[in-house]
Amino acid sequence: MAFQGSLKELPLPDIIQLVSVSGKTGAFQLTNGNEKGAIYLADGQIVHATVGDLEGEEAVYDLAIWPQGDFVFTPGEAASHTSVQKSNTNLLMEAARRIDEWQILSKRIPSTRLVPVFTANSSNSSVSFTPKEWSLIRRVDERRSIDEIAVGLGLSPFEACKTLYGLITSGLIELKEDLRRLDTERLRTMTPQQLRQLAQGIHEQARELLQNHPRQSELDGAYRQSAVEVDADRGADAILDLVRDEEKILSAALGPNQAKTFLNRVHSLLGAS
Repeated sequence: MAFQGSLKELPLPDIIQLVSVSGKTGAFQLTNGNEKGAIYLADGQIVHATVGDLEGEEAVYDLAIWPQGDFVFTPGEAASHTSVQKSNTNLLMEAARRIDEWQILSKRIPSTRLVPVFTANSSNSSVSFTPKEWSLIRRVDERRSIDEIAVGLGLSPFEACKTLYGLITSGLIELKEDLRRLDTERLRTMTPQQLRQLAQGIHEQARELLQNHPRQSELDGAYRQSAVEVDADRGADAILDLVRDEEKILSAALGPNQAKTFLNRVHSLLGAS
């Protein structure tokens, strides 16, 4: 018999512990708006997980911080392969640690789409680098984003940010804006009414992702500010500021992967406008 419910009522870590104690084999199918994920268990142990373009442990960590959504557990459904090696306890402990650690990292690194660049002081630095720092520095070309550097290093965005954080704190690296995916030229041709409609759509997407989260009210403040700026003829700049502000809030609250989901939705909205 399938077991189903709401993540708002029963968080994913609690659900997994419930099912794992019974030693069941099966699959959780999870949905949160347009987002879909899956976690497979064998004899109560997580063996495989997917969400978006993430697989394995990284997918579990991302799913563990969903503040809402629905789940269905289907007994007997087996995974196609194994992508998770850690025990359930270690996975959930690591997920909790990452949530706490990202609250610190996100104060310096609000988005993984930002581009690391060398500061003016970096050429005069005599700091010794760890092997991880040196590997990351070699990838900094002032064009690639944190996400792109992470892919090149075979790291998750979270792990890349952990290494990058020390380089930023020491004043060797800073982050520059990169909104290349958004059609900024098109924004500048839109009428005030079209911009107001776009701002509303962007805000609705952010609220959906952050629904029932304590920081949701911060999104409303960013949206109200953007409405004032659109009316003051700041147009495209007001929209870009709204995207930056709401992305930063989402990233701090839900982590970098959900912030990327938000940007994908903004990109789709702009294409459909």
